[in-house]
Amino acid sequence: MTPWLAFLVTLSLIILVHEWGHFVMARIIGVKVERFSFGFGPQLLRRTRGGTEYVLSLLPFGGYVKLAGEVEESTRPAKPWEYRARSVRERGSIVLAGPVINYALGFSLFFVVFLVGAPVYTTKIGQVMPAYPAAQAGLRQGDRILAVEGKPVDSWEQMTRAIQAQPDSVTLTIEREGSQFPQLLQPKVLERTNLFGTKVRVGIVGITPSDETRTQRYAPPQAFLKAGTQVWFLTRMTLFSLWSILTGGLSLKESFTGPIGIFYITSTVAQQGVVSLLQFIAVLSTSIGLFNLLPIPVLDGGHLAFLCVERLRGRPVSIRVQETMTRVGLGCLLLLLAVVTYNDLLRFNVGGRLWSLFGKG
Repeated sequence: MTPWLAFLVTLSLIILVHEWGHFVMARIIGVKVERFSFGFGPQLLRRTRGGTEYVLSLLPFGGYVKLAGEVEESTRPAKPWEYRARSVRERGSIVLAGPVINYALGFSLFFVVFLVGAPVYTTKIGQVMPAYPAAQAGLRQGDRILAVEGKPVDSWEQMTRAIQAQPDSVTLTIEREGSQFPQLLQPKVLERTNLFGTKVRVGIVGITPSDETRTQRYAPPQAFLKAGTQVWFLTRMTLFSLWSILTGGLSLKESFTGPIGIFYITSTVAQQGVVSLLQFIAVLSTSIGLFNLLPIPVLDGGHLAFLCVERLRGRPVSIRVQETMTRVGLGCLLLLLAVVTYNDLLRFNVGGRLWSLFGKG
């Protein structure tokens, strides 16, 4: 799959699924959908069917569902099929359906990945870093780590976790040219902050994986549980990262990426195969679903916040206030997008790549 095709498939799937969630829930509740629009910019296709106008535009960077009576503030009684005629709970269900379906997509793709098998790095050493404990102990490129503290390990991730849990000393079982032997190492100790904000000591020995991978498959019950665990882990990690950015613990530059970054990451994982691409889409869909729940006007979380205020005060927030706050929220998001895009241009050296393509002639 070409990089551009992988990028378009990834963005289109996540956006369409999100808007489809709003669309379906509105139909279930009985609210008329006036327009289902995908993309921005020049319109490529426009069709009306079943009372809904379907629009396809050139740039696949967003979409929206327009509901009857969604932003209208009028003294006339609301029609039964209008959004404003519905209860706070029903309107909240429509708003919430988009992020929920993104979560469902992420979970479903993780389940498929774990079921059919995902590539994982083996415990074969690819590189030994100079001046680190592994190099000082004589470990070599091509050595295979069979066990940590006597417990067998069969993936690089499992092995890394086991070593990091032994910051004081660790015994590795090494396989080299058909022979096995134990090797005691004194890891280099680093202090890190975990997902809960607690500082922990981890052991680093200075090795990197080789290119050798194997396919790891799970039975359906295990794949189901692992998919749920992965979605929950991503949720905690994303929330912690957002909190750390707000409190200054993490850099915005290193924590966010925009369309440019997504393009380059998608291009890389697409080259690794369909399974890797599905895994990335699952991660992105879950993250976008959570991001949309943030209480920022213009996002779904902002709409939910307005509905919560309406529930507490007994009457809706005025359209003028909603529109003003939405403009502020949109401005903040556009500013964030500009900063993230600038960081992506530097991080992925886009200027240098373009110069190498067009500047030499």
